[in-house]
Amino acid sequence: MAWPSREALSREGKTRARWMLSWLVRVVVITVLLWTAITQRDVPGWAVAAAPVGLVIASVAAWGFFRTTLEHRLWPSLGILAVLFVLAGLAQTIGFLAPAVVLWCGCAVTALERLPLIAAVPVTGVALAAFALTNDDSWISTTAVAVGLCLSGYVLRLDAEARGSAQRLLVQERAARKAEAESAALAERSRIAREIHDVLAHSLSAQLVHLEAARILIERGADRDQILERVVAARGMARDGLDETRQALSALRGDLTPLEDFLRELVASSGGATLTVQGERRPLSAEASQAVRRVAQEALTNVRKHAPGAKAALRLEYLPEEVALEIRDSGASGPQGELTVSGAGYGLLGMRERAELLGGSLEAGPCEEGFVVSLKVPV
Repeated sequence: MAWPSREALSREGKTRARWMLSWLVRVVVITVLLWTAITQRDVPGWAVAAAPVGLVIASVAAWGFFRTTLEHRLWPSLGILAVLFVLAGLAQTIGFLAPAVVLWCGCAVTALERLPLIAAVPVTGVALAAFALTNDDSWISTTAVAVGLCLSGYVLRLDAEARGSAQRLLVQERAARKAEAESAALAERSRIAREIHDVLAHSLSAQLVHLEAARILIERGADRDQILERVVAARGMARDGLDETRQALSALRGDLTPLEDFLRELVASSGGATLTVQGERRPLSAEASQAVRRVAQEALTNVRKHAPGAKAALRLEYLPEEVALEIRDSGASGPQGELTVSGAGYGLLGMRERAELLGGSLEAGPCEEGFVVSLKVPV
């Protein structure tokens, strides 16, 4: 008993063919009405002269009915239908039977199409009753026409509702796509911010610490070797940070080398490390691939820093729903001194946060021989 939706009552979403057909029907109806009024001989001359005025009033009233129903205003819509009923009654009284029949039938069909059924049913009943009194055909043909008009109005209503539903779904789909695009843009911005933070923040802060230490040593008159040691450490961090920045930019552009190739190069450059790959190879997302690369770099750097002479073993395993990386070392076999050369500057805490953001986990701790780092990232 509710109103048809605004999308169903509006012209939005109509195809060009449907729009042209509706205008063609209007032009034909208006032409027939004018032709009937001009050629009819058994009506007074003043009535023929007033017929165009009545046609204009009916057209304006029809336009107003379409507007008020679009705005879901019931009483103005019923008032406009009453004006059309009066015009139809006057046309029938004067002798314009064809225009009267068109108005009665048009009001019956349009009421069923655009009004709530609780109001459309009585309006249609009145219009069809007036049509039955006007029509001189047999009651069988009159009944058939009335039933056909009711079916036509209700079918038009259902068609408009279907079109309105499709229009609403289209609007919702566009809104969902827009929200999805905005979400993807925010996710990409977050990824870029993480890369910048991971690559630059720690590296620059570590460089600043060593440079500040060099300044203090200079002020205290320390010997040249101590100062040079700090400057060389800062330079090494700057070089490593630059390399990491280039790798991060390549990752953001999607120009990453295959993960296995990267790990092999990393193992070959570290010396004394081995790599084992298990499971069915599959492409990883840029975030997951970067997390594996960063953890491998950080773990091997920690082995060099904290366990001199240790042998490191990397194992990359492709599981059904995740990829796992394990870095295990054999423990320190050489003397440990002051660390003068640092790696990329990333701590395992930052790597754990990166893994958790991806829905994974990172565990690190001592094992029987040395130290083990285990990363799991969903694929």
